[in-house]
Amino acid sequence: MSAADTTTPAKVPPPRQAPPPAAPGTPRRPSAKGAAGTPWLLLAPCLLVLAGVMGYPLVRLVTLSFQKFGQSQLWGFQPAESAGFGNFTKVLSDDEFWQVVLRTIVFAAGSVIFTMVLGMLIALLLQRVSGWVRTLINIALVASWGMPVIVATTVFKWLFDSDYGVLNAVLSKLPGVDLIGHNWFASGPQGLAVIMLLVVWGAVPFVVITLSAGLTQVPKELEEAARLDGAGAWGVFRYVTLPILKPVVVMLTTLSVIWDMGVFPQVFVMRNGHPEAEFQLLTTYSYDRAFVVNDYGQGSAIALITVVLLLGVVAVYMRQMLKIGEVE
Repeated sequence: MSAADTTTPAKVPPPRQAPPPAAPGTPRRPSAKGAAGTPWLLLAPCLLVLAGVMGYPLVRLVTLSFQKFGQSQLWGFQPAESAGFGNFTKVLSDDEFWQVVLRTIVFAAGSVIFTMVLGMLIALLLQRVSGWVRTLINIALVASWGMPVIVATTVFKWLFDSDYGVLNAVLSKLPGVDLIGHNWFASGPQGLAVIMLLVVWGAVPFVVITLSAGLTQVPKELEEAARLDGAGAWGVFRYVTLPILKPVVVMLTTLSVIWDMGVFPQVFVMRNGHPEAEFQLLTTYSYDRAFVVNDYGQGSAIALITVVLLLGVVAVYMRQMLKIGEVE
């Protein structure tokens, strides 16, 4: 045998097989970069509209709050003068302003508490009635929620009228009660209580519908297990229902605070366009300073302070939602 015959033959690698063709109709996964940009692309039209509708008024509000701007500047007789922080100093050093702030906080807190408690009670009751009764109540809630604010305010104004009000006539039929000719708006606390009732009446339907939707997500097994462990109705609500509804409750409470601190048409219409000092809230107080006293700079400063207060409420809401997300 020759030397050539003793050499080991070279191994030929097997032919590489082509990858199997992709199944027809299988979509390709988008890249991570494209997936992250898609939500912003979809939100872009809405963000542009919001920037156009809200951006200019907000910039104008900030600009006016640092200017001396009155009727002469409004009609172009004199140019606007820079006031620096003068408007804010004048507002924050005014005792009447702090009275209005306190009144607004008390009014908003009372409205939110009554709205959330009453809304929760009605939502819980709706879970225990028949289907057709629940449907009728939901229709009534949506109808009352859809009623324009001006119409609802006019109806309440008629109900509490001192001369022709239905409420005074009905209450006077009770033994020992005589409210014929009683003026509910003779004092600030009574009048604001009526306006608070109007605000709660208009806000409860949204709270009830939202909480009813949230109650459908509470597992019945957990409630039944709590009852078997000896928990009563309050224990089941506190330790089972309420923790599951906490994100919804936090959201509704925050929205209610923002809405109730921004109440304007209810007070303005109820007091015939001229709210007295005892009825002034931050919104009406800012309006009066701007369009009654004709001090647009000071009115803008009050409005900007109100925005800052509401941003604080939003910050608390975001913090609570982040905490809830971390726990989950």
